[in-house]
This record gives sequence, structure tokens and C-alpha cells, in this order.
Amino acid sequence: MNRYLYIIFFLLASRIPLFSQPAPAAEENIPYLITFGGNAETTWGDDDFCQIFFCVIPSSQTDPVYIRIFDPDTGGDLDELKAGFNTVVNFSIYTGDGCWSDTSAQSIYLSGNFRSGYLASSKSFGSDPKYNNKWYSFGPFNPFEGENVDKLGGRVLKIIAQGISGDDGNIYKYFLSTSPSENIPVEGGNFFTYKYHFRLSDDQKHVCQIYPFVDEEAISIEISNFDWDNDGIIRIFSVAKNGYLCDVSGEDNWVVRKFPIVSEEKNSTIEIQFIKNQFEQIRNNNVVVAVRNQYGIALPFYVIPIGGIPVYSPKIRMR
Repeated sequence: MNRYLYIIFFLLASRIPLFSQPAPAAEENIPYLITFGGNAETTWGDDDFCQIFFCVIPSSQTDPVYIRIFDPDTGGDLDELKAGFNTVVNFSIYTGDGCWSDTSAQSIYLSGNFRSGYLASSKSFGSDPKYNNKWYSFGPFNPFEGENVDKLGGRVLKIIAQGISGDDGNIYKYFLSTSPSENIPVEGGNFFTYKYHFRLSDDQKHVCQIYPFVDEEAISIEISNFDWDNDGIIRIFSVAKNGYLCDVSGEDNWVVRKFPIVSEEKNSTIEIQFIKNQFEQIRNNNVVVAVRNQYGIALPFYVIPIGGIPVYSPKIRMR
């Protein structure tokens, strides 16, 4: 059984509700996503000023769907100001063949045809008070316009947020909805990304987590994090790992840590947990995280963890 059939199996077998979540999801405990303007400095915690997300719409969904963005402008209460707000961020929705299956779209590097597929909708946002702390809806989208990927159990749309100009941080989140004016979840929907750019909470008691899915081909994984800024520790949990420490990056640099994968961890979810610095309050910390297998292939982070949140089993020993 390949890794994608396992995904479908775990979605059906999992006891967690099969409803779409916002991205970030409540289970992740991440406040917001963040994308900086194209002229920003990477020292602010964004390595390439672009974030690519995908959403899976289950085959059972035949009515139109909407991709909603909370606070899409850069210039309001949530956003990260550098000097004066001057930033424009473009949000684009792609559908059709290749929008997910083109390998450039799944890479953690902005190269090749990462904007693969058909451009279905696009809008750029600067500083505009009418979008401050408000939802903006893209759509409607006919689910059949998405790329049909049987292995993922439905049709896929792609959302790209890219900083066009300016140097401020745009803080936002997504929701996959059946309504243009309300957040009404699509049953069985899910968001995923291969490179997670997000904002940590300023609360030192706050712990967040993200959930990469480890495929059947993995014998090891490399967990990379960018610009951690001494904001505590990062731990790894799985059925075989009970809080393994991960190396953390400093300002404006990547750190990579390799972990072996045992057979019980294949075709399952791993939890990466971010625990804030308990001795010093680090504010406005933005982090980028990616996971790759031994072949350098990026692994997806699902906002609804496939198979549920992993539970450590002391009976499983690392070899």
C-alpha cells in the first residue's frame, strides 16, 4: 500500500472529526501564518517571502467552495510593522492539472514552475482598513476544477501568498468554507503545506505543534528550522520518539537535524512541538520549518494530523 492510500485509510479510520479547519488549525495552537513583503530582510523570520498551501476537497463535495483569508491586508492591528506600512502581498489560487502534481509546487525552494496549474483567482493587498481584521473570500470554486488526485482522496487547490513589495509582515490565516460570508467547514477537507511559515505566540506558556506525515519510503528525516531566535526548545514526538530534542537555529540561519525512522513510524504522523523560552520573553518570533526524507523529498504538514495526534508507545524501541 503506498503512502497516499495510507492517507485515505487513516482519514477514514481516525476518530478525529473529518471537518476542514482553519489554517493554522486549532490543534496546532499556532496563532497565524506570516508572509513578508518582497523587500524585507530575512532576519525578520521569512526566508523567501512566499508561502504555498494546498487544500484537499473530498470527492463527495459537489457544491462550490470558497477560500477565505482573515486580515489579508498589511497595515492593521495584527501585522508586523517595520517603519511605515508599505507592503503588498499577492494571494493567488490555482486549479487544474499540475497545480499539485508538478514537483516544483512541492519543493521547499522557489524554483521551476511552482505556480503550476491554472490561475483561477488573484488579488494583491496593501494597507487597506476595510480588510483589517476582516475576512475576504476567493471563489466560488467548482470542486471539479481542482486537480483530481485519487491518492489524496479528492481534488486539490493551491494557494500562494507572495510578498511583492515592501518590508513589513502580513499576518493572516485561511479557512475552506462552503459559504462566501461565513466559516462553514467542508466535511472531509484539509489543508497542507511543505514549508510552514508561522508566527509564534508571545505568551511564554504557549506551546504549539505541527504535524508532518512520514511516508513509507522514509528511513530517516531531516527537520529544518529557520530563525528560531533562542525562543526555547523544539521537541519531536511519535509512536517511537518521546520528546527528542531538535537543534534550533539562531537569527537568519537554517539548522538541520537528522532523525532515523523505524518501521512503526512509516505512514504515520510525527509531532514537532515548539516550547517557548521560559526565562526570557521573545516577542514577534516568526519561524520557518520544513521536513525532508533521505532523498531530499519534502514531506507534507497537514493541519488535521493524518491518523490523529501521535501517541508514544514505550514498547517500540529505536534501533
